Amino acid sequence: MANVDLAQVGKNLLKSGETGENVELQSLWQDQPVVLFFLRRFGCQVCRWTASEVSKLEPELRASGVALVGVGPEEFGLKEFKEGGLFKGSLYVDEQKRTYKDLGFKRYTAISVVPAAMGKRVREAASKAKAAGIQGNFSGDLLQSGGMLIVAKGGEKVLLHFVQDSPGDYVPLKDIAKVLGIAAEVKEGQRPVCNDDICTR
Repeated sequence: MANVDLAQVGKNLLKSGETGENVELQSLWQDQPVVLFFLRRFGCQVCRWTASEVSKLEPELRASGVALVGVGPEEFGLKEFKEGGLFKGSLYVDEQKRTYKDLGFKRYTAISVVPAAMGKRVREAASKAKAAGIQGNFSGDLLQSGGMLIVAKGGEKVLLHFVQDSPGDYVPLKDIAKVLGIAAEVKEGQRPVCNDDICTR
């Protein structure tokens, strides 16, 4: 995995999903550690399920002074995502997708997205989302992948840098808790499956 240059990445601008103001990424880890969950799309069924899973840690994160932040690559679908109430952290949009690029989150092509979407991990993740009553849609950029970045307070160091290989990949909750050194008693849900990486139902 390539090293993350926090000084460079930290200067990237994100748009607040609440206020619409632009903030530097580094401002999110200035005063506390932060878990940055990068969604593929706000409408992605598997992303929505993963957001609900990560949110199970929110009480422990908050109690430990750790911020939970979700980042999407476009504003499209943000309103519906917020209204769904699946994510318990603050939300931002990387409209330039600069952070996605800097962190090595790959983009599929129209050809490569199909086999990626049909993979076992994606199918498993989508079935769990469906079982949890979480729906998705085909709206927005279907080719972007995501991942996670966990940064120590003040940008002292990267605690975790995870890049999706498959659209169904995500970081287990126990691994997030471990790198942050917090105790978390949460039960991980069944991972959903996506019939294609676009994750509909």
